[in-house]
Parts: sequence; C-alpha cells; structure tokens
Amino acid sequence: MSSASEIAMSFGDIAHAIQLALAPVFLLTGIAGLLNVMASRLARIIDRGRSLTEQPLPQHLQSPDTLHKELNRLERRRHYASSAITACTCSALLVCMVVAVIFLQVLLQVELKWVISALFTASTLTLIVGLGYFLREVHLATRTVRINVITRAE
Repeated sequence: MSSASEIAMSFGDIAHAIQLALAPVFLLTGIAGLLNVMASRLARIIDRGRSLTEQPLPQHLQSPDTLHKELNRLERRRHYASSAITACTCSALLVCMVVAVIFLQVLLQVELKWVISALFTASTLTLIVGLGYFLREVHLATRTVRINVITRAE
C-alpha cells in the first residue's frame, strides 16, 4: 500500500504535468485557428475552379488560353494550400504527442526530456513549413488579382 505522502506526491506530479502541458495546448489552439483559415482558402480555391469548369465563362476568360492559365494558377494555389494544411496538421499531431509524452513521463517516472524536445522541435519545424506554404499561396493569390481603381474627375 502507498503512504499518504506518496499519493500526495503523485497528485503533485500530475498537477505539474498538467501545468507543463498547458503551453502546448495553447499552441494547438493557435494551430487550429490557422487550419481554419487555410481550409477556408482551400474551399474558395476549389469553388472558383468548379465555377470555371462547370458554369458559363465570364467574358474575360472566353479564350481557351486564358482559361487554361487561370486553372493552372488555381491548381498551384490548391497544391500550396493543401500542403500548408498537411504540414500544420502534422504539427498539431506532434504537439499532441508532446502532451502525451509529458504525461507518460510523469506516470512512468522516466526521463523523456529528449523525446519531448525532439517532438516539440519537429512540431515547430512542420509549423514553419506549413506557414511557408501558406505564405506562398497568399502570394500567388495576390499576384493574380488585379484591382482596377477608378478615379473620379473632380
């Protein structure tokens, strides 16, 4: 049987593990927000591609060459958005593994600091990759949109 001090110590260890796991959980919240934005952009890209292939074309896209270029741009944007989502989802999964390993460290009472460090570093790197893909998709989107500003003669 365990003494009262050992039980109190294990509850203290679990409380400490929960405190350690809070920072990665906040990171998960941020990644979830990014994934929401990225998924929305991907949905808009797909909707635009469908509208160009399934509905009558707007006047400025009547040329097959112009339509082909527009569809190629959308395909490149779709690829980058999809890659960004994949990388950020991998980052979120790695963060979840960090939380799980933190608890395993407490429950098994073994040193897993190197595992936690490696998982967190991998999570950060995959998040950087995901943000890089996202930045590339946004850059492509802003390059392909032209806004004509009409000035009024006063």
